[in-house]
Amino acid sequence: MELFIGYIGFIISAYSVIANDVIQTLGTFISSNFKVKWWWLWLFAISILTITLCYGWYVNDGDVSYGRLANIPLPETLEWWYLLVPIALLVITRFGIPVSTTFMILSVFSSSMIIEKMILKSVYGYAISFVFAIVVYIFISGKLESKFSLDKLDKHKKRHYWLIAQWFSTGFLWSQWLIQDFANIFVFLPRKLTIEQLLLSLTCIFLIMAYIFRKGGGKIQEIVNQKSNTKNIRSATIIDLIYGVFLFVFGNLNSIPMSTTWVFIGILAGRELGITYQLNKKKIKYTYIIIAKDFGKVNIGLAVSLVIAFLIQYIK
Repeated sequence: MELFIGYIGFIISAYSVIANDVIQTLGTFISSNFKVKWWWLWLFAISILTITLCYGWYVNDGDVSYGRLANIPLPETLEWWYLLVPIALLVITRFGIPVSTTFMILSVFSSSMIIEKMILKSVYGYAISFVFAIVVYIFISGKLESKFSLDKLDKHKKRHYWLIAQWFSTGFLWSQWLIQDFANIFVFLPRKLTIEQLLLSLTCIFLIMAYIFRKGGGKIQEIVNQKSNTKNIRSATIIDLIYGVFLFVFGNLNSIPMSTTWVFIGILAGRELGITYQLNKKKIKYTYIIIAKDFGKVNIGLAVSLVIAFLIQYIK
């Protein structure tokens, strides 16, 4: 029974985490490559995933979480109520609400001390990424995000160079996100995977990602699509590069898991505010409303995860 709960929990978690967080890493990639056949995008994504997962499994002696589950042991007995967490995340994902999968999935397996550290790291991540994005886009918006510069790019041969740059920046970002979020995906499985478990989990993830790409990213993709210029290759490349570098530097300061969703929403919010301030100050109030709505949505995940965590402790 425990084995069954573990694998069912893994499958539901894998789908929910990837579907909810796909906007962070592949959202701009899907948006700006909407004319490319979905299976080419899928093949590119799973190739990066395979390399990242197998490398982590090899160098960490079977630990695919890159040490982020070291302080979050697998319970001796996996009871049915642990499935409440990924099921709740699945329901929220179907409604198109971006939430922190880190808080949703890991909070019920973690001690209060670990939860506190995760929240603190995520809050710092949001604040720093928000300010960083504002500063960057105040400086680059005029030259890279104005309608004139984007129209000029679309007619110029350099568009091909930006296309190559975008695929490289997306690959880098995707690998960094996976290193952070493998903990959320694999928390229901043993901390040291056998080769059979590794291959089986890879197959499941391949199928899940094929479904998500076939659907064009799903309902949550709308959050990316409504932001300024995200279908433009150059804009998408810059977003992915900033996010990837931030995860590489800030996310790897220690092995404490953090909410990549909060960081991503922080970058998008800072970007939108910087662009509006430079190019269209008349819409500044509307921008504040969008930022507030997105911030409210990600806090739903924190509230729900903490409620479920307390509920499971009560059931125990």
